[in-house]
Amino acid sequence: MLVYIVEDDKWYAEFLRHHVEMNPENQVEIFDNGKSYEKALVHKPDVVCLDFNLPDDTGERLLKLTKASNPNSEVVIISGQEDIKVAIELMNLGAYDYILKDDETSTRIWSTLVKIKEKSELLSEVKELRKEIKFDLKKKIDFIGDSPGIKKIAELVKKAVKTDITVSITGETGTGKEVVAKSIHYESHYKGKFVAVNVAAIPSELIESELFGHEKGAFTGANVTRIGKFEEAKNGTLFLDEIGEMDASMQAKLLRVLQEREVTRVGSNKPIKVNLRVVTATHKNLADEVHEGRFRQDLYFRLIGMPIDIPPLRDRGNDVILLSRKFISNFCQENQVEKKMLSKEAERKLLAHQYPGNVRELKALLELAVVMSDTNIINDSDINLYASSQSLDVLLTENLSLKEFNAKIVQYYLDKYDKNVIKAANALSVGKSTVYRMIKNGEVTL
Repeated sequence: MLVYIVEDDKWYAEFLRHHVEMNPENQVEIFDNGKSYEKALVHKPDVVCLDFNLPDDTGERLLKLTKASNPNSEVVIISGQEDIKVAIELMNLGAYDYILKDDETSTRIWSTLVKIKEKSELLSEVKELRKEIKFDLKKKIDFIGDSPGIKKIAELVKKAVKTDITVSITGETGTGKEVVAKSIHYESHYKGKFVAVNVAAIPSELIESELFGHEKGAFTGANVTRIGKFEEAKNGTLFLDEIGEMDASMQAKLLRVLQEREVTRVGSNKPIKVNLRVVTATHKNLADEVHEGRFRQDLYFRLIGMPIDIPPLRDRGNDVILLSRKFISNFCQENQVEKKMLSKEAERKLLAHQYPGNVRELKALLELAVVMSDTNIINDSDINLYASSQSLDVLLTENLSLKEFNAKIVQYYLDKYDKNVIKAANALSVGKSTVYRMIKNGEVTL
């Protein structure tokens, strides 16, 4: 926990620090006046041990300020005066406890911090349980669709949840890799959190800190100790999306963590045991990446576990219509819109499309169609394929100059890969500087 001690008596502040830091999980910051403490509230401490009488401020004002800026921060008032009315008033304003400065102060503070930690863990557990209850149980295994590919995925998920095996999910962007990962998590015996990390979205210099955490002062800007995603997913599932984008040095560190089942925060020498399931996903062929020397073979075999390949939507036949009906129903219900249905012409138009953006594209396309439809029937004219996906098939029917056509293609891949310039450039086999130049010139946008 991050604990602030606001106390103008330096000796007493250090005395309190000593007792609070007897628990190595506590990180303590000391402030000797209200002004400096107020500036540090931006870091949202878990607990504030607040002296009631400060030379430049009052404990009452700082209590109100703390609860207003961060309601989750617990404030423990420490005072030398015994006026019970003041204590009651402060408790009514949101103070967690009121402790007198006497021989029992250190013992009471220790006991109070233990209770605050237990309360925090209980609230976190309740929050996760509520998420689990809200999760539609049918979605865990009963995926929407009756195509052979989707039935095979459902069977593999049922087998995966019976053990602790690592699962590797492959498939094109937008096919629903995270949905499969969540299904595995919520059906398994793991009761911790489902934590998702998009490896491609994190700069290489920050990925180690993001996954493993860091200690205060480990590097410039590390003002507080922070746990990583592995610790956050304790007793749960860590979903590493786009694992194929991880650089070589980080691959070696990840391999060690998976082998030893322990992490070491950046700036620390103390290993921390972690118990969790790891699920990975990528749109790349990792076997090819290993062959090309871009992905470690030993890590590949450590991660492969049970492979699940999600077919692209264009290969799932009538699943397109089943998914469409579900997306339309959900959108109408969420937006309190009269239930709408697809016309036969609209269904034929949907079935003929190739869906470069897969299920994600279909969902966006149908939500727009519901909005555009003036009746309770969605016609083919309400389905704007170009607006939803910028399909290359549509581009070929437009009267464009070569420069305009090139810009449209680059824009298409930027949209497909969620504005990731490096991915778009790789897909086009061009240098990333080319894409950046087009962005600078206004030919394409992020």
